[in-house]
Amino acid sequence: MTTTLEQAAEPVRTAAVVEVDCVWKLHKLGDEVVKALSNASLTVQPGEFVCLMGPSGSGKSTLLNMIGGLDRPTKGQVIIDGTDTATLSESQFAALRHDTLGFIFQSYNLIPFLSAVENVELPLIFEPFDRAALRKRALDLLEMVGLSHRADHTPTKMSGGEQQRTAIARALISQPRLILADEPTANLDGRTGATVVRLLRDLCSRLGVTVVASTHDPSVAEEATRVIRMQDGQIVADLAAHDVPAEA
Repeated sequence: MTTTLEQAAEPVRTAAVVEVDCVWKLHKLGDEVVKALSNASLTVQPGEFVCLMGPSGSGKSTLLNMIGGLDRPTKGQVIIDGTDTATLSESQFAALRHDTLGFIFQSYNLIPFLSAVENVELPLIFEPFDRAALRKRALDLLEMVGLSHRADHTPTKMSGGEQQRTAIARALISQPRLILADEPTANLDGRTGATVVRLLRDLCSRLGVTVVASTHDPSVAEEATRVIRMQDGQIVADLAAHDVPAEA
């Protein structure tokens, strides 16, 4: 039996979307123990746009991977949408990711032989949704990101900015509660990157989606509601966007 996308949508909840409590990630390299994360704690509320900033090796990508379940903590607790992820098997965590999370990657990760609209549909292509409804939602999302005229184009015929906007639409197709963006502007020039991040902020705000992004790019921080500064695997500052020094 097919299901409409409207029927699949869940009621809006108000609990914290992300709770990271005293999380450590340790790696053993020979006789040395490397602390990729050291006692990190973070709570993200619905509707926030949180930016993780810090130099390479500071732990921001590791923290993002913990939230997304792409890696597991050595110790500590990660709660996503009210679910303690330590209680989940890998298949259960995969189901949570499918239902709750959308991912945006710096390398776009589009399928080169699929059109833009087919790439956007891909996360739900094997789900029992009405195909016409799925195509309409994909086209609506492409219109929201300004790419309705590129719906039939493959990634090789699109610019980097257009590919990342397609990736944003794809991340939103399953109506996630949380978007995780890993260096979303790393492969874009400054002007295009700023435009893409502003679009991501505005679109997620309009749809009620929370965002956590890791980045080196100050233009991403400028669009955030909070900036989390990281250094040597630790959270060293948690600032409201208006408190972030301009030079940061």
